[in-house]
Amino acid sequence: MKYFSNLLSFTAAVMVSTSVAYAADLPAPVFVEEPELPQVQIGGGWYLRGDIGYKVYRDPKVFTQELSLYDEKLDGTGVVGAGVGYRFNDFIRTDLTVDYEWDSDFFGKSACGGACSYAIQRSKIDVWTILFNAYADLGNYNGFMPYLGAGVGVSYVNVHGGNFANPSTGHGKYPGGNKWNLSWALMAGVGYDINENWKIDAGYRYLDIGEVETKKFDRGGGKMVSVKYEDLAAHEVRVGLRYEFGGSSYGGYDEPIMTKY
Repeated sequence: MKYFSNLLSFTAAVMVSTSVAYAADLPAPVFVEEPELPQVQIGGGWYLRGDIGYKVYRDPKVFTQELSLYDEKLDGTGVVGAGVGYRFNDFIRTDLTVDYEWDSDFFGKSACGGACSYAIQRSKIDVWTILFNAYADLGNYNGFMPYLGAGVGVSYVNVHGGNFANPSTGHGKYPGGNKWNLSWALMAGVGYDINENWKIDAGYRYLDIGEVETKKFDRGGGKMVSVKYEDLAAHEVRVGLRYEFGGSSYGGYDEPIMTKY
């Protein structure tokens, strides 16, 4: 009996020693550091925007069926806008905007014949513009985000308050008119992160709004004419705020990677 007891003890000791030696020979688990991936936003989010600005018109072309005007000028005016947009990722966003510009005063001259050197033509133009815009954000540099953009849509152009002053025939008024036109824009600017949700935006926009023509009126002697305004386009300087609702996610690994054997 004692013999069998000693044999069992010896066998157990050998098995324990063998297990320890085998465990010592196993490779230790290898931990791989979390890779540093570029923080590219893969989610998206809605935003609201509001803008104010000042626009400087290019000189338009204005004429009637019987004469062309010269020295045409449209005064600068203010513009205000609002919109809703969606950011797809760190680089692409779009929005739908509605803008209104206050009256811009038109001034032009026309020939009047005889001892008269010229007649003066005046009117006012105001515009509503609806655009669908797309932007390419060019990166984030310490909170500053330069961008380029383009937009297409429609403009409702309204001309009113038309009048003329002719030293030979006196003063007179003529009716207004309005028209919907295809409109387009090109933009460039820079945004800045105030905080996680609020962005301030300063930029330039070139806006083409098309043309408009007054209703026909009696120019005298039964001649029915209208005044047509063409090549209506403006340079705008704008400042605005965007509120981004958030909810975006970023790519990356949540846990370190561990190899298994």
